[in-house]
Amino acid sequence: MVPQKVFWGLLKFIYKTINSKENINTWIRDLNSDAKSAVSVDCVIFGYDEKELNVLSIDCNMPPHIGKKSLIGDLVKVHETLDQAGQRILKQRTGIEDLYMEQVSAFGNPNRHPLGRVISIAYYSLLRIRNYEIVDNEDKHLEWIPISKINTLAFDHNEILSVCLSRLRKRLKERPIGFSLLPKKFTLIQLQKLYEIILGFELDKRNFRRKLHSTELLIDLNEFQQDVSHRPAKLFSFDYEKYNAKKEKQTLKFDL
Repeated sequence: MVPQKVFWGLLKFIYKTINSKENINTWIRDLNSDAKSAVSVDCVIFGYDEKELNVLSIDCNMPPHIGKKSLIGDLVKVHETLDQAGQRILKQRTGIEDLYMEQVSAFGNPNRHPLGRVISIAYYSLLRIRNYEIVDNEDKHLEWIPISKINTLAFDHNEILSVCLSRLRKRLKERPIGFSLLPKKFTLIQLQKLYEIILGFELDKRNFRRKLHSTELLIDLNEFQQDVSHRPAKLFSFDYEKYNAKKEKQTLKFDL
């Protein structure tokens, strides 16, 4: 026999648990109301044109940001992964397929979107503009805008752009991503100019070349520029085979 005092104490505990503010019914209600939100993907596409670093923008048609430029983005569909959504959005908006994109960060300010609670996952990519044809039409108004001329973008896209640009600059120093923006045969002047444009500041020529040669990933082609009005410079190429071998052996050191 359970003592009467213990019985009533247990009954009181069960009653309080059932009617407490935090029980399974409350959690389900919250999931269907306050905790419910949408997820979007914003793609920051950086483009190099040998003169400036640009970002691909699109006209915003959503109040109160009509008339402003925005990054390329859309909501994630129920059946998609984030990566799949990013590739779909890129193809639908620009016609570009299978472009490598790196996930950077999530942006979840409760007031970032005029339609409600929308959490955005930002991706960035880097390409050589002349190598890609952007498919545009009258209702998209895609435009490459130099980073130096970016004004106020729609939503919180200035913040997203800034964070992705910082990630790009970090990756440029850690990985040889810049070589994909150059011809197969390039000069050290072309390479340094690329780094300076993306990083946003001038580099010391001697120090840059010293670090570059220390990677042991440049191939001296024993060739010189042709048909130039100035003194022909030496041509080099990047040793991707050696780079991949070092990476597999975990002996890679690439820090510019």
